[in-house]
Amino acid sequence: MVASQDTKPAETSLSGNHEVRQIHKVAGYAFLLNLFLAIMKAILAVSSGSLAIAAGAIDSGTDAVSSLVIFGGVKLSTQKTRTFPMGLYKLENVVSVIIALFIFAAGYEIIREIFSSVDARPRISITFIVLLFFGTVATDLFGRYALSVGRRTESPTLIAEGRHRQVDVLSSIVVLVSVTLGYFDLHFNVFGVTIDQIGAALILIFIAHAGWGLLADGMRVLLDASIDLPTLDRVREIIKNEPLVGEIKSLMGRNAGRFRFIQATITLKTDNLEKAHRVSEEIERQIRTQVRHVERVILHYEPQERSHDRIALPLDDGRDRISLHFGEAPYFALVHIRRKDQAIEKQEILENPLRSVETAKGIRVAEWLVAQGVDHVGIKEDISNKGPGYVLSNGGVTIHIITAEEIGPAILEIVTNVS
Repeated sequence: MVASQDTKPAETSLSGNHEVRQIHKVAGYAFLLNLFLAIMKAILAVSSGSLAIAAGAIDSGTDAVSSLVIFGGVKLSTQKTRTFPMGLYKLENVVSVIIALFIFAAGYEIIREIFSSVDARPRISITFIVLLFFGTVATDLFGRYALSVGRRTESPTLIAEGRHRQVDVLSSIVVLVSVTLGYFDLHFNVFGVTIDQIGAALILIFIAHAGWGLLADGMRVLLDASIDLPTLDRVREIIKNEPLVGEIKSLMGRNAGRFRFIQATITLKTDNLEKAHRVSEEIERQIRTQVRHVERVILHYEPQERSHDRIALPLDDGRDRISLHFGEAPYFALVHIRRKDQAIEKQEILENPLRSVETAKGIRVAEWLVAQGVDHVGIKEDISNKGPGYVLSNGGVTIHIITAEEIGPAILEIVTNVS
C-alpha cells in the first residue's frame, strides 16, 4: 500500500497572509526610501560638485532599482499558474542573488569614485552635512527594521534588504566623513593612507562578506540544497513520536524562498487504509504546528513488513498462568513468533514495572507494551472501549480476548486467529 498526501498552501493561513503583507509593506517602504535618498544625493552632488556624494547617489539609485525588484519578486513569489503549479517561491532567492550582485556593483562604484582624483575641491555647506547625516540615520533605522521583520518571517528577501542597508550605512558614513572633512578644509593622511581610503577598505571587506553570504545562500536554495539539519531532525523526531510509525525509510526537505517543502517515506504498523490516512494527517498537523513556514508535506506510507509477531500475555505468576486482569498482572510473557511457520523463536517473562502505580495503571501498562514493540495482546477482560484499549489500538496492537488458562494454549489461540 502506497499513498501520498499533498497539503494546502501555507499562505492560506491568517498568519501566513499577515507575513506576506508585512513583506510587501517593507519592500515598498524600501523602494520609497532609496528613491528619496537617490534624488536627494543627486541634487547635492550637482550643487556641490562632490564625487563622494555622487558615488552615494549612484549607490542609492542602485538600491532603489533593487528594492523595486524585491517588491515585484515578493508579489510574484506567492503566485501559482498553470506553468508553475508549485508556485514561484524561489523568486525570493533569485532576488537575493540579484541583490548580492547589486552589492558588489555598488561597492565597486564606491571604491572607484573614492579613489578618483579630483582637481577642484567640492563646495560643501552645513546643510549638505545635516541632510546626509539624517539620510544615514534613516538608512540605519530602516535596515534594522527590515532585518527584524525578515528574521521574524524568515524571508530571505527582507534579510537581504536589511544586510544591504547595513552596507549603505557604512558607505554613507564614508561619504559623510569625506564631506565633513571637506567642509572644515581638513586634509590629512595616516602613513600615506587617507581616511577615505581606510573607510573604503573597510566597506570593501564588508561588501565582500555580505554579498558573498547572500550569493551563497541564494544559490544554495536555487540548486535545491536540503533544509538545515536541525529542522530536518525536528521533523524526523515528530514522525518517530507517532506510535504507528514503524520505520522512516527516507526523509528530505528543501527551501523555496522562506517556505519549506518536506517529503518522507514511512512504514506503518497497520494494514487499515483509513487508519493509515488518519495517522498521516496527524503527522502532517504536528509538523505544521511545530515547524514554521511549511508549504507542503508529502507522505508516502506503506505497511511494515514483519518477519515476526510479538505477543504479550498477562501472567499471575512468573511461569505460565494467565492473569484475569490486565493492568494489575504481576508479570507479562513476551513471545516472539516466526510468521513463516508460526514457531516460537523466543520467550521471556518480564515483571510488570507499573503494577504499583495508583492512577491510570492500565493506560500506562498499555503504553509500556507499545514501547516494547508488541503486535498482539491476549487478555481475559475486554478493554477495547477503555483507555488501555485505545492506547493499544492507536499503537497498532491487536487485542485478542482469549479463553485459555495457560501460555501454550493462549499462544495457539492467538496464532490461529492471526493466520
